[in-house]
Amino acid sequence: MFNYEIIQSLNDLELMLYRYIMKNADKVVYMRIRELADEAHVSTTTILRFCKKVDCEGYSEFKIKLKMHIQKNESNKINDDTSIIIDFFKKLDNSELEKKLNTLCDLIKAANNVIFIGTGTSGILCKYAARYFSSIGRFAMYIDDPYFPRNYKMYEDSIIIAISVSGETATVIDHISNLKRENSTIVSITNSENCTIAKISDLNISYYVQRERIGISDITTQIPVLYIIESIGKRLHNKVIDSHM
Repeated sequence: MFNYEIIQSLNDLELMLYRYIMKNADKVVYMRIRELADEAHVSTTTILRFCKKVDCEGYSEFKIKLKMHIQKNESNKINDDTSIIIDFFKKLDNSELEKKLNTLCDLIKAANNVIFIGTGTSGILCKYAARYFSSIGRFAMYIDDPYFPRNYKMYEDSIIIAISVSGETATVIDHISNLKRENSTIVSITNSENCTIAKISDLNISYYVQRERIGISDITTQIPVLYIIESIGKRLHNKVIDSHM
């Protein structure tokens, strides 16, 4: 409702009115124009001029749009309870997941290189995963830049672990498609197995939690991914110890 261009066009009195409205929006939708003028210490003329600048014919239309703006923001509030995480951990007693985690450990043990690939928040998790694996004695690298130089020959006989919530990140799919030609084993960690990255992987681990977004930003919890990363690392460490005994 109040974009950058509109705010830039306001004069000092209108900016003072804007600041008052932002702090007291819930009250303003029920105020008469004279009440708002008195409270904000501006004239009714300033208020009507302000309404015009925010593309409203008059004060009544402005109050309707302001109320809709408040309701929209209320509907965008996110769920902050722990039910999603609790539900994920309840599903962990799953023999299929156990089998996949153990299979992945064996693949990592046999690979020449371990490389994590992802972008955005998943890219940050790739960096964490590479550091975590290296800390337990299995050196790993990560690629979190979609435009990383693509000398794919050096990744021959590597295991590539792609992390993606949606499983539809175009640059990651492009990386995977090229790496498959170099005899690399592709493993993916995604929210669902019904996505492109999961379908083109040799092994997919999916965790199925409720997707959450704010606008274009995906804020789906990453706790399941952290659990999977750390679980694989610990199992791998124990397998290496067992093989030396």
